Amino acid sequence: MRHGTQHADVATAELETALRGGPFHVALRAAIAARGLPLQRVQHHLSRYGVKVGVTSLSYWQQGARRPQRPESLRAVRALEEILQLPDESLIRLLAKAEERSDPERPTGRSYRSLVEASGVLERLLTELESPLDGGLHTIGHHERVHIGPHRELLGRESHHIVRAHKDGVDRYMAIHHGDPGCAPERTTVRALENCRTGRVLWHRDTGVLVAELLFDTRLRAGDTFLFRYGFEDGTAGTSSEYVRGFGFAGGQYALQVHFTENALPVRCHRFTQHSAAAPRSGRQELALSGRHRSVHLVEPRVRSGIVGIGWDWE
Repeated sequence: MRHGTQHADVATAELETALRGGPFHVALRAAIAARGLPLQRVQHHLSRYGVKVGVTSLSYWQQGARRPQRPESLRAVRALEEILQLPDESLIRLLAKAEERSDPERPTGRSYRSLVEASGVLERLLTELESPLDGGLHTIGHHERVHIGPHRELLGRESHHIVRAHKDGVDRYMAIHHGDPGCAPERTTVRALENCRTGRVLWHRDTGVLVAELLFDTRLRAGDTFLFRYGFEDGTAGTSSEYVRGFGFAGGQYALQVHFTENALPVRCHRFTQHSAAAPRSGRQELALSGRHRSVHLVEPRVRSGIVGIGWDWE
């Protein structure tokens, strides 16, 4: 019995050391060992959280052969923190550190750490609003227009959204706005423009994430489509250099248009994609700025899970 107690003490000490200094895979392996759970049991616990991860992937993660990158994998890491009785954000922070060390020359813009932290905040805000991640709706089409102001700031954006319900009783949509670093989400205005009205609005100051409930005033049945329009007035941050849109699920067509003020035009623009916040950017393509309309755009005929965006340089 005493031998078992000593073994447990050693496992706990190793876990505490690993959580302080990492790396991620060592901390994960130590946490699983300290709890005495075989990987099959860990997988079973994850499934109860609604997260599907294979035993092979879990094995690779704790060996350091692979790192969690996809949105579903990041959700699994957050669930593991609860399952393994670890402090909130302990594994996520180690994962963010690992990604930043492995890619020290990431392009300017939102860092991996900021995107991961924002994803965690978003999940908490949606939970507080008692909304599932997809809200019972599939996107058929989404046209988004972003306005960059005279001081190079993200002035605001407007969305024209077409959705289809995949279950009965859906009567709202959770619109998400992620302001630029330094923004003040509490000063951002939500505008319900067509076929909706504003309900509850929650925000998180440090990450700049805001979630607005848009009410339809009708209950959709499974298969029903609905069209609505909404916007956000921001203008609370400094110079903006890109606009990023993340997709947790595959969907229909997405079009993004960025419009610039006449006396504040960038010298070049480009589009990019990312498989996940942790993955390198790819699919870079230069975009020609329309002199007459002062705008650039991209069109994704059918979006996939991941990130798409437009970036620009001022000089």
